[in-house]
Amino acid sequence: MAEITEQPEEQQQQTTTGEQTAAPSNLSAGGDIGEKFNVAKEKKAAGDEAFKSNDLVGALRYYHQALLYLKGLDKNATQKALGQPVPPPPPIEAVNQAAEEKQRTEVEFLSEKIYSNMSQVHLKRGNWRRAIETADEALRHNKKSYKALFRKARALKEQGYFEKAEKILEELIKDGDPNDREACEEELASVRAKDKAVTVKHDQKMKGFLNKEKIDLSKD
Repeated sequence: MAEITEQPEEQQQQTTTGEQTAAPSNLSAGGDIGEKFNVAKEKKAAGDEAFKSNDLVGALRYYHQALLYLKGLDKNATQKALGQPVPPPPPIEAVNQAAEEKQRTEVEFLSEKIYSNMSQVHLKRGNWRRAIETADEALRHNKKSYKALFRKARALKEQGYFEKAEKILEELIKDGDPNDREACEEELASVRAKDKAVTVKHDQKMKGFLNKEKIDLSKD
């Protein structure tokens, strides 16, 4: 369960990290679809390695480059290039079914992992707003992404949105993988403890303010 809060999600394929900081110029020149997708996987793997080395800025750079390779790729064309089946169009009667029922493409799957990992990097850097934004991007590709939901809840807690964080965690405990339940319960307890501490501090501050007013009035 530790990887939910401390490690990014990894692909089996690994690569060494480099110093490239800009997107390659051939991104907009067409190129082989399958090659672009594979380079995106390599960049994602490099980001994972950078994260493990605590190179958070480098990790974000590699994840961003991976997304640039994926941007604009036709999902169905990529499926064909990778030798994967193309999701068939839904029948007329199924058009209005829930979004989670549609078959996901390899581009969507990889994009979800990258954004979820970026959320974890932002959490570690204390950038709560960006952690939420990137978690939301991951959820746009997969609304049931457990790690993205968990990371969003953590960032919401740090921003003081305790009720929103509680709701996410309670749903994960109810509907998520039983093997992950313990981590969610621990995080939920942390959210409630922080909420209580903030409430107590606020009440004490208000009590002191009201007592000060009483003293000031008594002087008159």
